[in-house]
Amino acid sequence: MSHDLSKAYDPTAIEDRWAEYWVRERLFKTPSPKGIPARAPFTILLPPPNVTGRLHMGHMLNQTEMDILTRWHRMLGDTTLWLPGTDHAGIATQMMVERQLASEGKTRQQLGREAFVERVWQWKQHYGGAILDQMKRLGASVDWSREYFTMDDNLSIAVKEAFVRLYEQGLIYRGAYIVNWCPRCQTAISDLEVVHEEQKGKLWEIRYPVAEAPGQFLTIATTRPETMLGDVAVAVHPNDERYQHLHGKHLRLPLIGRKIPVITDEWVSPEFGTGAVKITPAHDPNDFAIGQRHGLPFINVMDDTAHITAEGGAYSGLDRYEARKRILADLEAQGLLGAAKDHTNAVGKCDRCKTIVEPRLSTQWFIKVQPLADKAIAAVEQGHVRFTPEQYAKTYFEWMRNIHDWCISRQLWWGHRIPAWHCRTCQQITVARETPAMCAHCGSTGLQQETDVLDTWFSSGLLPCSVFGWPNPAHDLDVFYPTQLLVTGFDILFFWVARMIMLGCHFMLDVPMPDGSQRELKDAVPFREVYIHALVRDAERQKMSKTKGNVIDPIEIAGKYGTDAVRFTLASMASPGTDIAFSEARTEGYRAFANKIWNAARFIFMNVDKAAEAGIRIHPNELPTGLQVSASAPIEARWITSQLSATAEEVNKALANYRFDDAARLVYGFFWGDYCDWYLEIVKLRLDFSDPASQQISKPALTTLLAVFEASLRLLSPFMPFLTEELWHALYDGKPPAKSVALSSYPQANIATYQSGLLKDMAILQDLIVTTRALRKDLDVPERELVAIELSASEDVQRLAASNRDIIEKLARVSSIAFPSEWKLGPANTRKTVNFTLGTPYEKQIDVAAERERLQKKLEQYEKVLVNAKRQLDNEAFLAKAPEKVVSGLKKQAEEAAMLRRETLDALEKLEQFA
Repeated sequence: MSHDLSKAYDPTAIEDRWAEYWVRERLFKTPSPKGIPARAPFTILLPPPNVTGRLHMGHMLNQTEMDILTRWHRMLGDTTLWLPGTDHAGIATQMMVERQLASEGKTRQQLGREAFVERVWQWKQHYGGAILDQMKRLGASVDWSREYFTMDDNLSIAVKEAFVRLYEQGLIYRGAYIVNWCPRCQTAISDLEVVHEEQKGKLWEIRYPVAEAPGQFLTIATTRPETMLGDVAVAVHPNDERYQHLHGKHLRLPLIGRKIPVITDEWVSPEFGTGAVKITPAHDPNDFAIGQRHGLPFINVMDDTAHITAEGGAYSGLDRYEARKRILADLEAQGLLGAAKDHTNAVGKCDRCKTIVEPRLSTQWFIKVQPLADKAIAAVEQGHVRFTPEQYAKTYFEWMRNIHDWCISRQLWWGHRIPAWHCRTCQQITVARETPAMCAHCGSTGLQQETDVLDTWFSSGLLPCSVFGWPNPAHDLDVFYPTQLLVTGFDILFFWVARMIMLGCHFMLDVPMPDGSQRELKDAVPFREVYIHALVRDAERQKMSKTKGNVIDPIEIAGKYGTDAVRFTLASMASPGTDIAFSEARTEGYRAFANKIWNAARFIFMNVDKAAEAGIRIHPNELPTGLQVSASAPIEARWITSQLSATAEEVNKALANYRFDDAARLVYGFFWGDYCDWYLEIVKLRLDFSDPASQQISKPALTTLLAVFEASLRLLSPFMPFLTEELWHALYDGKPPAKSVALSSYPQANIATYQSGLLKDMAILQDLIVTTRALRKDLDVPERELVAIELSASEDVQRLAASNRDIIEKLARVSSIAFPSEWKLGPANTRKTVNFTLGTPYEKQIDVAAERERLQKKLEQYEKVLVNAKRQLDNEAFLAKAPEKVVSGLKKQAEEAAMLRRETLDALEKLEQFA
C-alpha cells in the first residue's frame, strides 16, 4: 500500500494531476449502448457557456450540482452522459472581435462580411476554449469526446432544417414591426434581452397649434421629445370632455409643420399627462398598434445608429440626444414648450452593452409562437416536465400564457445566417435548405441571401435534439432523448428553457419512437425535470457585481482553498429556492474538513503498516463489501457500519430530491463526527499488534476501519472528487479495482448492518462521555487527571456502561465507574440527563454563585424550548401541515425539557444549603 502521504493536505499538489488523468484516460466517455437500455440513461446537457466567457461563481454552482448528480448516477450504475459544449454567442462574440479590430484601427465594414466571419473563427480557435479549459481544471466529469459548438456543421444543418420547416408550416413570417433596437450592437434584440432600470427624467409638455383655429393649442406630454419628428397624429380618449371640440380637427406638428389629425382611441388614459398623446407609430409599440387601427402612415426618423434621418428635416444627422436638446431649445424659442415635470421612467437597456434601447420600426423575421407555446404549456401541465422548486412552474405558465411572437432575426454577421434568398427580379423570397440556383417564384438567377442571422437562442433551443443527430435518424437520438434533467439558473428560464420545450415538443412529435410507434407529447419533451438553482451572492447576501467590487473568482478561491472545499461549500449551501451567501470562512472550514480526512487516512495507513510489520496482511481488494461485522464485534464496529448504512440511505434520498445541502451535511456529519471524532478514537483501543492475543482483536478492528473508510471515500466522492481519488488510489496501493473511484459503486443502505437499537445505545454511550467531559470542565479537573464517576440509570443503561467501561474510561479520562444504590453526591458534582444521572466525588471548592448562574442559564434554556414547543403545538395550521414525525418529535422534546426543568429547579433549591 502506498503510504507516502504528506503530513498536511495540499490540494495544489494533486488536483492538476487528477484533472489531467480523467481527461487523458477518457474515463467519462459514454459510448452509445447497443439497443435501447431497459433503464433510461441519465443524460444531462451542460447549459452551453458563451465562447467568450470565463467561469464565474454562478457557473461553478451550476457545474458543481451537475457534476455531483452525474458522478452519483454513474456510481449507481446508470448509463450516464453529461454533454459539454459552447455557444457561439452572436452579439457577445461579434462585439469582442470588433473591439480587437478597433485596437488595430480597423472596422468590420472595412474587412467585409466574409473576411470578418473568418476573423471571428480565428478568434474562437485562439480564445474560445478558455471556459472549457477551466471546467477541465475543476474536474467536470463530462464526456469530452462529444463536445459541441453551436455552429458545428451538424448543428447548422439542424438549424436550417428547423427554420425551413417552420417557414413551410406558416409559422415563420417576415414583416415590419416595432422591435427593440440596440444602436450600439445595431441589431434587433428580444424583450428578454432588454433590462429595465428606473431612471429620473422629465415629462415635457409641448403645445401643438390647432390648424383650424389659429391661437388655440393642444398640449401633449412626452418623455422622448425627439420622436415628435415622426408624429402622424395626436390621440385623445373619445369620452374626454376636454377635447371633444377637437374631434376631427387637425394640428400643425411643431418644428416640422406637417398637418396631423386629432383621433380618438380608448387606449388613451385621460389621467396620464394632459390626456392627449402624440402618436409615433414607427417608434413606439402602442403607437404602432394605434397606427394600424387608424390606418396612419409610419415615419421612421432614426437610422441604425439612432441618428436622425432626412425625415427629421433640420435635425437630420444628429444623435438622438443631441437632437432632443436642439428640439427643446427650438420649441422654447417658439413659445411651444410648456412645463417640464420630474418623472421616473423604466428605461430599457441592451442586456449586452447597456446602451439605451430604441423602439423602432424594422423589417424582421418572426415565429408565430402560440402554436408552439400551446404544446409547451400542455407538457408542463400534464407533468411531462417537472420544475424544482415547484414555484417556477407558475412563473413559466405566466410567461407562456402571455407570450408574444418571437423576433428571431439579428442584424449581425456572426451566427447562423437565415436560409432565405431575395429575388432582385420579382422581389419574392425563396427559403431553402441549400443555396437555390434560381428564384422559386419567377426562375430568375438574380438571388441575394438574407444578410440577417438567427437569434442565438434559436440554435440553442434545438440542442437537446440536434446534439443527438436530429433531423436525421440516429441511434443516439433513440437512446438519449429525452434527457433526464436540466440544471440551470432562473435567469434563462425563458431565454432557453421555455424555448427548448417549445421547439422540442414541436419537432420531436414528428420523430417516431425507436419501436416505430407514434411519439407522444411525454416523449417529445427535451427533458423530464428542470432544477432551477439559486443565485450565489456575497457573504452579506449582496448580488455580486464589478461596480460593487464583490465579485468572487472561483478559480482564485479554488487555488486558495482547493477545488473540493469550494465545491463542498456550494453544495452545503445549495438549498432549493434559497440564494447562497458565499463565505470564504465557510470554505476555509471545509478545507479543514479535507485535512481531517487526510489525517484520518495517514492514521489508518500507519496502522496498516504496523500490522504488516507484525505479519498481518490486509488486502484492500478482499475487504467485506457488505460491511457486515460479527454480532460479537465491539459496539463501535457494529455502530459505525450501521451508521454508514443509515447515512448512505439518507444521502441517496437527498440527492434524488436535489437537496445538495442535506446530502453534504449528512456526509460531513458522518465523516467528521461519527467516523473521525468517535469511531477512530474508540478503535485506537483495539489496535495493538504487540502480541498474538492482541492481534486477534486488532485484525478485525483494522479490517472494519479500512472497509468503512473505503466506503466513506466513495460516499464523499461526488462532492470532493480530487481528495477521494488520491486517497482511494493510495488505499489500493495504486492498483484499485477500477480506474477511478468515480467508476466504483455508490454506498447503499444495508439492512443487515442497520440496527436502530444499536444506534440508540451508542447515542447514550456518547452522551455519557460528553456529559462527563462537561462535568470535568465545570469542576476544573486538570486535563491529565483521571476522575471516578458514579452512575444512576436503568439496568439497561448500567449494563451498557459496564460492558463499554474501557471506552468511557479512555475517552472521558475516567478511573472507575460505580453504580450506587443511593445518590449522595451534591448538585455541583451531579449532572442529569433524560437517560441517566452522572456525578463524580471529585472535591472542588464550590462557587455557589457560579453554580447558581450555570443552573439558571440551563433553566432559561429549557423554558425557552418549552415556550417554542407550546407555540408550535398550539398552532393548528402548523399541526395540519407538519409531518407526524415532526409533531411527535416536538412533543417528545417538550416532555424532556419539562423533566429537565424540574430537575434543574430541584438542583437550585438544594444549592441553597451551601449558601
